[in-house]
Amino acid sequence: MMKKTWLLLIPLCSIAILSKADEFPDVVEAPYFKVSGEDMEKVQLPLLGTYVDVDIAGVIADVNIEQVYVNSGSIPIEAVYVFPGSSKSAVYQMKMQINERTIEAKITEKKEAKQKYEKAKQEGKSATMLKQHRPNVFQMNVANILPGDTIRVDFSYTELLVPEESTYEFVFPTAVGPRYADSAGVVKDPWVTNPYAQTGKAGDPETQKRFNTRHEFDISTNVNTGMPVHELMSPSHEVDIQFAGPSTAKVDLKGNHQITEPKDFIIRYKLTGDKISTGLLLYEGEEENFFLYMAQPPKRVEPEAIPPREYIFIVDVSGSMRGFPIEISKKLLRDLIGGLKPTDKFNVMLFASASAVLSPTSLDANEKNIREAINFIDKEGGSGSTQLLPALQRALRLPGVEDMSRTVVIATDGYVTVEREAFDLISENLGKANFFAFGIGPGVNRYIIEGMAHAGHGEPVVVTHPKEAKQQARKFANYIKNPVLTNIALEFEGFKAYDISPKSYPDLFAEKPVVVFGKWKGDLAGTITLTGKTGAGPYRKPLRV
Repeated sequence: MMKKTWLLLIPLCSIAILSKADEFPDVVEAPYFKVSGEDMEKVQLPLLGTYVDVDIAGVIADVNIEQVYVNSGSIPIEAVYVFPGSSKSAVYQMKMQINERTIEAKITEKKEAKQKYEKAKQEGKSATMLKQHRPNVFQMNVANILPGDTIRVDFSYTELLVPEESTYEFVFPTAVGPRYADSAGVVKDPWVTNPYAQTGKAGDPETQKRFNTRHEFDISTNVNTGMPVHELMSPSHEVDIQFAGPSTAKVDLKGNHQITEPKDFIIRYKLTGDKISTGLLLYEGEEENFFLYMAQPPKRVEPEAIPPREYIFIVDVSGSMRGFPIEISKKLLRDLIGGLKPTDKFNVMLFASASAVLSPTSLDANEKNIREAINFIDKEGGSGSTQLLPALQRALRLPGVEDMSRTVVIATDGYVTVEREAFDLISENLGKANFFAFGIGPGVNRYIIEGMAHAGHGEPVVVTHPKEAKQQARKFANYIKNPVLTNIALEFEGFKAYDISPKSYPDLFAEKPVVVFGKWKGDLAGTITLTGKTGAGPYRKPLRV
C-alpha cells in the first residue's frame, strides 16, 4: 500500500494520494465539474471554453489544458473538479484561478492540508482540495464559488503514446460541461444518461438551458517525431496540417471552434518504413540537456529476419482464477505454444501457494513437448493463494539460451499486494528477458498488470469477460511473436551521454519501438550506434547526432 500524502495548492488547496490496487482508466477521460447540493434548481456552472496546447515529442505527448467556467446561478456552490487520467499519463502541474486569485500546487502533509481547507471553507473563503483516489484520477474539491465567479483551471500532463498495428494515436476527450448530483450524492451525468435526466423532467426548458453545452474549443498540436512521418491525419476533426520538415508538423483546427456535443479529438501518425529506423530528439534546458532516442521497427517483418525465440509462460492457477480466468489462460497457452516454430524453445510455470515448472530447462517446440505442456496445465482447476513474487524470482533463475529472444508471459488476475516489489524485480532484470502481462478476470488488478508490462517495456492485455478472450488473445499472440532485434546495445561515440534510462534494453518487437531517455553535455557531435542480432545475423546502425 502506498504511503498517503497530500499536496497543498497554495494557499488553500490539497492533493491526497490515495492510490490503491484498483481498476483505473487506460485512456484519458474528459475533465469535468461535479456539483452537489440541496437547491439544485438554482445551480448553473456552464463551461465557457476549453483551450489545449499539445506538444508531441517522439512517443511523449505534453498536454496543457485551460478551461473556463462561470457560476451564473444565484447561490454559492461547492463543486468537485475531476480529471480522469490514463495509466500512461502523469499530471505535473495544476493551478486554479477564481476571479483574481491564483492557487498553485505545493506539497504539504495530509493533516495540515485538510485543516487549512476546512478552515477556509468555514470562513466562507474560496478554497480547493485536490485528491487522487486512484492512480491518475484526480479530484479537486472547490468550496464557496460565489455567484458571478469565473473559474480558470489550468493543468498539464504528459502521456506515453503506444502504437497499435504500427499506428500512434493521441486522443484528447472534449469536456461537455458539469455533472450534477442530487442531495443523496447520486451523480446525474447529462451525457451518460438522458440530457435532462438529472431533474426527472425530460425536455424541461430550464433544465435544457442549464445544460446547454455549446462552448468554445480550440486545440493546437505540434508534432516532432525525430524520424520521418509516413502518415499524419485526424479522423475526428477537419484540421490544417503544415509540415515544417519530414519529421515536424503543426496541426490546427479548421473553421468554427464552437462545439455542442462531445467528440474526442484524435490525431494518428505512422513512423514505420521498410527497415529499422532510428531517430533522436534533443532538448537544451537551463541546467541540464535531455535526449530521447527511438528505434522503430519496420512495417513488415520477414520470417527469416525474426531471431530464434524462447518463451517462459507463467500462469496463475490460484483460487481466484477458478472458472473462466483459468480456462482462458489454458486456451491462451495452447494457442501460443501451438504457434511456435520448431526453432523456438519454451517452458511453463504454474503458481499458486507454490510453483511448479514443466522442465528445469526450456524445451524444443516439437509436437511431443507441446502436448506435455498442454497436459501440464489442463489438470489445474484453481486453488490456493497467489504467490506471484516467488514465481517471478524462480522464473528468472531458469537458465536461458544464448542468442535467443527470451520473453516472459505472465497470466494472472493480479490479486496481490506486492506491486512495487514486482515492478522493481522486472526493471532490474530487463536485460535478461522481455516481460508481457496478460490480465484475466472480472475484477483484474490493472495497477499491477499494466505496471508489470510497463516496467518490462512490454504491453498489457486485459480480458474481463469471456466474450473478449478470443480477440484479445489473438492480439496478444501477434504482438509477442515477432521480435525484430535482440541483444540490443547502444554505443555512444563522441556524444557525451549520461543518466541513461533504461540501463538495459528490451528486444525490439514488430509492434513496439525501443525508447531511451538520457541527458547530454558538451558539443553536439558524434554518433549513437544501435547494435544487436536479427534472424539474419549481427546488426549495426549508426546515427549521427
